[in-house]
Amino acid sequence: MALTTPPRALFAENPDASRGRKVAEPESRTRTPFARDRDRIIHSTAFRRLKEKTQVFVAHEGDHFRTRLTHSLEVAQIARSVATALGLDADLAETIALAHDLGHPPFGHAGEDELQVQMQGFGGFDHNVQTFRVVTKLERRYPRFDGLNLTWETLEGVIKHNGPVADKLDRPSWAAIAEFDADYGLRLGTWASAEAQVAALADDIAYNNHDVDDGVEAGLFFLKELLDVPLIGPHVHSAMADFPDCDQRIIRLEAVRRMIGAMVDDVMAETRRRADGLKSAEEVRNLDHAVVAFSRDMVEDLSALRTFLMERMYRHWKVNRTRSQARRILAEMFQLFMHEPDVLPADWGERAATRDEAGKARVVCDYIAGMTDRFAIEEHRKLFHLDVLG
Repeated sequence: MALTTPPRALFAENPDASRGRKVAEPESRTRTPFARDRDRIIHSTAFRRLKEKTQVFVAHEGDHFRTRLTHSLEVAQIARSVATALGLDADLAETIALAHDLGHPPFGHAGEDELQVQMQGFGGFDHNVQTFRVVTKLERRYPRFDGLNLTWETLEGVIKHNGPVADKLDRPSWAAIAEFDADYGLRLGTWASAEAQVAALADDIAYNNHDVDDGVEAGLFFLKELLDVPLIGPHVHSAMADFPDCDQRIIRLEAVRRMIGAMVDDVMAETRRRADGLKSAEEVRNLDHAVVAFSRDMVEDLSALRTFLMERMYRHWKVNRTRSQARRILAEMFQLFMHEPDVLPADWGERAATRDEAGKARVVCDYIAGMTDRFAIEEHRKLFHLDVLG
């Protein structure tokens, strides 16, 4: 039986009623405003760079591990599927999913942690804010504006997909958001659209599943060690029972596939329960809780799985060693660029030369945050290893 697409939910965003863009533009003849946003993100320089930015493992450690790009594509696929099944605007959910990691620096959370340290006293660093700065300022592709000039709904989703953020505006690292909001209000004290919330939950589904997959692939733990871990364990058991003659790799992939399905089914059931009676997207924003969510049982199981991954993967000595190396690379480059901005590429050096100390630090931070893992390693080698002079 063919799958039928459900009708548009009453609480879905309507692209025909979009609040528009900060800089007015003629509408596309072939795409909705949200689909146009998606295409602008895909064509951006920051999106292409995600192909060699770390998820957990540094990009050069193997071709089979996830990068920020493959992760973003997985999130987008899950978000689009869930949004479609719930009768939401799939283009908007997919767009926010594709954009959500654009501000991540090289070397994953290690890179973010180090930039937070280096930017203390200069306004701080937050990857969500950096993503917003990428799409509103740092991307330079169009003659009439900086950034991508995305719709109000996409910008709202980029900065609010995890919930209201008004309480963060007094943080130095959120100054860029406060400034933008003062000129183009994003209603930072409310929840974002259901589509943005779908993107946030799709992120959780994707990274928890692929971290299990990558952790076994990297030899940080074994498939048999997952048998007693909540959420993934039952799916390993069932996959082994259903396919006793399959090798361990196929069993792992089948178990992960089943866990994705179980998490998707859970979020759809819980969301339908919470959305019962909602008649508009505005009602979603005015709720005092998320409308897209996991059930209580799923939250508990997910917490147990994350505890396992934290102990056996994220804090594994091999991962810690890579994190240490990554942080040293970024720290040394940051300090060099601050003391000798004339070694920056010409356009970046010119920007740094015209700023005060905090402004110069922000330019240096933007330059480093835009690097891929591979470029950062190579740039560090050129700057600190004398063999390149010979």
